Amino acid sequence: MKPIRERRRKIDGIDARLVELLNARTRLAIEIAHYKRTSGMKAVSPARERAILRRVREASVGPLDAEAIARLFRAILNESRRAASASSSRATTAACGPYR
Repeated sequence: MKPIRERRRKIDGIDARLVELLNARTRLAIEIAHYKRTSGMKAVSPARERAILRRVREASVGPLDAEAIARLFRAILNESRRAASASSSRATTAACGPYR
């Protein structure tokens, strides 16, 4: 068996890649939210979110089961919405000035 230290080093590398990918995904979600806002589209697309959850459930081959993957992606979707909303608030404040 490989030493724990080597496995932990690999986990640390995977964690760093996950953070990079999650931030890249969130930046794209913010861009999409901005486009939707300026185009008068609804902010949330339940059909799209259901499709994402279905796709990631089907893609999971373990050891995380499909529902564990769905729970993780629900958290990712929630954080993407939160980041897009915060970005929208910052953009509005920058354009209109602070509320007084």
